[in-house]
Amino acid sequence: MRVLLITDWNRGRGGAERHAAAFLRLLREAGDDVELLTSSAGSAGDGEARFVAFGTERMAAQTFLQIANPFAFAGVRRAVREFRPDVAWVNMFAHHLSPAAVLALGDMPAVLMVSDYKCVCPLGSKLLPDASLCTVRRGWICHRGGCLGTAHWLRDQPRYALIDVAVRRFRRVVACSDWVRKELAFAGIPAVMIPYMVEAPGPFERRPAPEPVFVYTGRLDEEKGVALLLRSFARVRAGIPAARLRVIGQGPCLADLQRLASSLEITSAVEFFGWLAPEQAERHLRDAWAAVVPSLWPEPLGLVALEALLRGVPVIASVSGGLAEIVQDGVTGLLFPNNDESALTARLSAVASGAAFPGCRLLETAVQATAEIYDPGAHVRRMRALFREAVEEARAAG
Repeated sequence: MRVLLITDWNRGRGGAERHAAAFLRLLREAGDDVELLTSSAGSAGDGEARFVAFGTERMAAQTFLQIANPFAFAGVRRAVREFRPDVAWVNMFAHHLSPAAVLALGDMPAVLMVSDYKCVCPLGSKLLPDASLCTVRRGWICHRGGCLGTAHWLRDQPRYALIDVAVRRFRRVVACSDWVRKELAFAGIPAVMIPYMVEAPGPFERRPAPEPVFVYTGRLDEEKGVALLLRSFARVRAGIPAARLRVIGQGPCLADLQRLASSLEITSAVEFFGWLAPEQAERHLRDAWAAVVPSLWPEPLGLVALEALLRGVPVIASVSGGLAEIVQDGVTGLLFPNNDESALTARLSAVASGAAFPGCRLLETAVQATAEIYDPGAHVRRMRALFREAVEEARAAG
């Protein structure tokens, strides 16, 4: 089968980008002829893309290109003409490629993989200004509730009209978690949930440190909850001075977080490493007592939690979102209500004191069960079956 993968490719190769790269490789290993189309914004496929359409990270240009990127439209047309795919797999398109990339497919069968909220939320976070979870459908409320200014809201009207048209043209829509599937259903978008895929780690030996070590890995954005983590960690360290925290990642909140650590007088116990390659970040999990995913927003999935669990590391995570589908409370980690500082402090303290996961390890049976659910081979088989269904359905429709 000839498969065209279409997705934005953000700088730093996050979870969605790593998933796309692995999916491309595994489809090829399964015998498919696969090519990638992305935009020149970000890291443009890290050399993996045969087709690259112009995109930019400049906000002024994005004001218009996010509505309809003519370069993406032309790029997809070219890819269809030259590669002649049987089916298209589309992931992220709202930031750079725009709905024009989807509409350029014409009547070609296509499958949408949804791993974020951009189809249903202009901010992409389902998070209100007061950091509470949004429970309403997109509309005028986005402006009235203070999420969008007037100019932003007006700009998004034609943009989301096109996004809605683009989403309706997919033969199949796949959600990365049941939480996302329900959010899509609430917005009137029928979808199926197919468990994401996470490749098993290579040889990995756990050597928990003598004293408590917590690790955060991810973007340093406000909705990721790192400020909440720092405040909770400061409270834990008041009772357990030997506790340490490692923060791995980059983002716009870095300077503010460093200042917060200083004001909390925990700079000697908190290390900021910036962005690290996956193999470098993995090394910090070897001696960790727990990985922490303190997201304020409802994480669509939480790939970093999965990666930690598959390495036998307990995970402390917020409960609303896809994380609760990954972390079994008391079995593979501890869950706490989103944005609840006292609850997070209690979970950190339970691990740091040895009350929870005293060996700092997970049962092998629990790790294996997680690995089976998110097995790459199973994911690829189910996606290829969907591709065949979409192609056959399109042929039957004439």
